[in-house]
Amino acid sequence: MASLVKKALDKKFSRKAFIGWSAALTAAAAAPTYGLKKIDSKVAAEKLEEEGYWVAASCWHNCGGRCLNKGFVVDGIVTKQKTDDTHEDTPDYPQQRGCARGRSQRHQVFGVDRLKYPMKRKHWEPGGGNKELRGRDEWVRLDWDEALDLVADELKRVKENYGNKSIIGSSRLINHYGGALVRWGSSSSGAWGKPQQHMAANLSWGGSDRLDWRNAKLIVMWGSNPAWSNGGNPQYNLLQAKKAGAKFIFVDPFINPSIKSLDAEFIPCRPGTDTALLLAMAHYMIEHDLQDQEFLDKCTVGFDRDNMPGGADPEENFKDYVLGTYDGVPKTPEWASEICGTPPEKIRMFAQEIGTTKPMIFQSSFAPARTYRGQQFCQAFLTVGWMTGNVGKPGAGVFTLNYARNQSYGGKTLVMPGGRGIENPENPLFPGVTFGPYDGYRFAEPKRTDFHGMAYTETYDAILNSEYTATVRGKVPCDIRMIWKVRNGSGDNFLNQSSDIQKGIKAFRKLDSIITNDIVLSTISKYADIVLPATTEWEKEGRINTGNPEAIFIANKVTEPLFEARTEEWMEIELGKRLGIDEETLYPISEKQQFFNSLAGSQVIKDNGEDYELLVTITKEDIKDWGVEGEPQKGRIALDELLEKGSYQVPRSPDDKLGDVKGKAFVDDPEENPLDTESGKLEIHCQTLADEIEAYGFTTLAPIAKYEPPIEGYEDTFEDWENKEKGEFPFQLVTIHYPRRSHSVFDNVPQLREAFPQEFVMNKRDADKLGLKDGETVLIRSRHGKVIRHLFTTETLMPGVVSLGEGAWVDLDEETGIDRAGATNMLNGAHLSGQGEEPWNTCNVTVEKYNGKPLKSDEHWDQRVIF
Repeated sequence: MASLVKKALDKKFSRKAFIGWSAALTAAAAAPTYGLKKIDSKVAAEKLEEEGYWVAASCWHNCGGRCLNKGFVVDGIVTKQKTDDTHEDTPDYPQQRGCARGRSQRHQVFGVDRLKYPMKRKHWEPGGGNKELRGRDEWVRLDWDEALDLVADELKRVKENYGNKSIIGSSRLINHYGGALVRWGSSSSGAWGKPQQHMAANLSWGGSDRLDWRNAKLIVMWGSNPAWSNGGNPQYNLLQAKKAGAKFIFVDPFINPSIKSLDAEFIPCRPGTDTALLLAMAHYMIEHDLQDQEFLDKCTVGFDRDNMPGGADPEENFKDYVLGTYDGVPKTPEWASEICGTPPEKIRMFAQEIGTTKPMIFQSSFAPARTYRGQQFCQAFLTVGWMTGNVGKPGAGVFTLNYARNQSYGGKTLVMPGGRGIENPENPLFPGVTFGPYDGYRFAEPKRTDFHGMAYTETYDAILNSEYTATVRGKVPCDIRMIWKVRNGSGDNFLNQSSDIQKGIKAFRKLDSIITNDIVLSTISKYADIVLPATTEWEKEGRINTGNPEAIFIANKVTEPLFEARTEEWMEIELGKRLGIDEETLYPISEKQQFFNSLAGSQVIKDNGEDYELLVTITKEDIKDWGVEGEPQKGRIALDELLEKGSYQVPRSPDDKLGDVKGKAFVDDPEENPLDTESGKLEIHCQTLADEIEAYGFTTLAPIAKYEPPIEGYEDTFEDWENKEKGEFPFQLVTIHYPRRSHSVFDNVPQLREAFPQEFVMNKRDADKLGLKDGETVLIRSRHGKVIRHLFTTETLMPGVVSLGEGAWVDLDEETGIDRAGATNMLNGAHLSGQGEEPWNTCNVTVEKYNGKPLKSDEHWDQRVIF
């Protein structure tokens, strides 16, 4: 086996060669004494079973599920995988099954395109060298000392000559080295952060317990497709609600797989126009007196002029805006239909149904808020939901479910890992101004003046134009020289996953240096200068991953680091030695101790539904065997049993005490249980929200939900709106989460490429008008870039709307400027909006037949194999 790996280290592989090598490796793993000698397949299979063992590994990527994943290990190689078989599968106590991505994990970890050695761009030197060759230069292999010396020297050079504000990035090392500029804003959750904070005090951020969903008579899913977007059990949970009698209504531009599997009613709505649809529904409800006026008077402010917050203009109430009392424009179904494409009679039916059905769950995903001025959708969605009074009652709720894993989940966290015993050092240039636990995400305090960094969507302009928007400070100058992306995990591929890749490549080619680590040559690493080979989670000491609130998942170490890959902790410790930062400062305890601490500190809820107790039983022998510091303790499950099973899931039943109806205490008595909003109630009129959005410095927002056409929205597809004459970019592009990838991760796996081709989807009638046919290679062009893809036509997508799965790794033809991979951020523009959200779902394109060489199917593309 050792000689085989040595040969692998010294050989450059084509995919075809690797297939043969992989087969040899499996055979050698099955029977090491045979070397590379071919043996009978039956004998090999028997040897595999004799010499292998299962390891609980978990998934670690950001699809939401973090499901149970097990690998069968033979001589360090995972030869097959399986998912949850720890207990019988029932609706109350479902198995935590992995999806196609999780089951492809071994092809990612043991892929031929794994980065094997430290390397640098051939024509890079301190200061940049030939910067124009980024993304197309040759790579030069380095040894680790060479690579670490180069990286440390470059960090010193940039800091000493230009200061920490010349670096973009975040990590423990950088934070201890003086910090760096941070990219901030909101990506996944779109525009939802501030509306939830100020309108609802986060009462609608996350839902009620999943078993309570079975009490609903009607469930509205707005912009949701959990069958594709949400790993784990969300779609299965929704099916249980349907079996219990709930009707489903989905609002979306296309009839997605979730709609089909739930036999749901479909409400078509064009991207970026959801606010208009919601306002028309409110109009119908007001005209027919369907709003729950008692709830509105008791629990909200701002619906009508008689119930306005203190100091607000009475004429600026939601009801009068919808009726057109002062602006002369009633927001009728006919008014909205022209914008959103939903037939007026369907709008009336929809409004009638939500206004008369209780209990109802009114739930939105993040997608409709990933739009320009997306806050207006959030305002309208919450307002119309609250008009129904479906808050704080069994089977009811007005929710934005926070993050993919909680789609259909809510309520209490029933089991949770302990801390790893190592605190995150604060970035001195970005001190404590976010909602979340890591730098930059959902920037919370725009009126602060002690931070340094720019919105995600302004990063490239900041590099190119040497200035960025610092919220209330306005534009501030900058001189950005370095991007630092030595980060934990194999995601965070921001060049690929941020809008306007063309501009991004131009900005990258201006910098002195781009340092990153990776497991494969993803897009950001392809355009970097020095790339350090990282381990995957399967090659680390272990960790606990969290998925839905009812389970935790154990990621044990599966194999030793492949080739010369190293953990990020090791890299930063070695760099710290060169930069004068003590190991005890960077990582005071080992990775193994961190894993043990998280296991020892894990807690699980008691049967009373209120208190928690230790999860894991740990003995003196366990502590001795692990070689760590700790104390024996008594919990629910033995340490060895938990590690072997790979998960702990709390059993559920409808009559347990673990459930939760969100908002019940507030709705029962708003005076005794006020919310943390300005008024103590749900704020339909919210001046605080309007003021904070203005403070970011990008766009303004009314204190109530109003419709203002977004940049690159439906109205922008017309050259002449009044006469309905289409313009240069007549189609609206919606970019979706796609089963092939978790964001951009897994795009290099051939098996997933074959199973889920990156097709450009368009309505068949639109394609027929343009003379386009299924399977043809088409050119898609926006104001920002161009891509080519194979065409797939369907009647399930609204006319005028086109779709492409987000996350494909850009493959740019430098001569034509065309991306062959279909990376959606080649088409999306980096518009500055709201609280710095990425407005991916407001983008206009044109489509035509491609006259160049037709594309090969993705699974036949050469992989990015280096050395």
